[in-house]
Amino acid sequence: LLFPVSNLCGKCRPRDTDLLQPSLNFLYWSLHQTTPCSQQRAVAVLLSNVSLLELLQKVLECTWLRSPPSEPAYLSPEDALLCSGWLLVASLLLYQHRYSTEVHQTLSLDLTEVLNAVIFRKKKPVLLLVSIMQFLRAVLQQNFSSSLLVIVGQNTATQPQPSSLQDAALHPLAMQQVFSLVVSLQNLLVHKDLLLSQAVVACLETLVEYLYVKNQDVALHVASQPWHRFLLFTLFNGGQKSFLQPEVLRLMTLFLRYQSSNIISQKEISQILQEAAEANLAELPEATSRALHLFLCQV
Repeated sequence: LLFPVSNLCGKCRPRDTDLLQPSLNFLYWSLHQTTPCSQQRAVAVLLSNVSLLELLQKVLECTWLRSPPSEPAYLSPEDALLCSGWLLVASLLLYQHRYSTEVHQTLSLDLTEVLNAVIFRKKKPVLLLVSIMQFLRAVLQQNFSSSLLVIVGQNTATQPQPSSLQDAALHPLAMQQVFSLVVSLQNLLVHKDLLLSQAVVACLETLVEYLYVKNQDVALHVASQPWHRFLLFTLFNGGQKSFLQPEVLRLMTLFLRYQSSNIISQKEISQILQEAAEANLAELPEATSRALHLFLCQV
């Protein structure tokens, strides 16, 4: 089925949402819900389809060409198609790297536009933000070096002289973009939307890991921003087990990993250990159990 469905997608235009939406979703789940052997073949099939990749290029570009909806929570058919496009491309980036699959057609994206889609949200629906962040995580994990993707739009030579060395080390990111993105991610966490919180924390984790590889001083500086501490207190719901929230545990694990002692103190660590000792671990949600496990391993 991958052959006829991917060929059908390649013959469509971005405005053919009724046909493209289920088709792209089928391709996405074909990649994820199959055996590793079949997965490798599925990736090869999709990446060999030049018309499909050209279609995906056009779909992604619609993200910053169309006007935002009047209701940010409303997911229009056009936005739903954008979500499917971003998620499929993120998966293709991941699996192309994993299997070193041959690429017949590259995708070209302006990094500034991608970052601005998150930084200047303009009433974008939650699911679209989550999808774009999934893509951003994929390119950060690969250090912007995927053979499937060509990044354009960032020239470190145009940056102010005082930050030129840092910008060169973080290329293709610039320091100003990093801080703007971090602030935007912090603001998104305050919404306390479960799906959004999971995506934001995962994106923040990947961003700091990327920075640490590129420039340890910058990574530690970002991880130790005082605003992170206010963010943690905002996330506490005031309940009896306020620390045992997946996003709080993952954030604290991140700060522990990068030794941000001004963000998380021994007192908070002790409180988490106390709450974990008093909790019925068998009744904790899977996401909380996993986050608690990672936190304890980091401690």
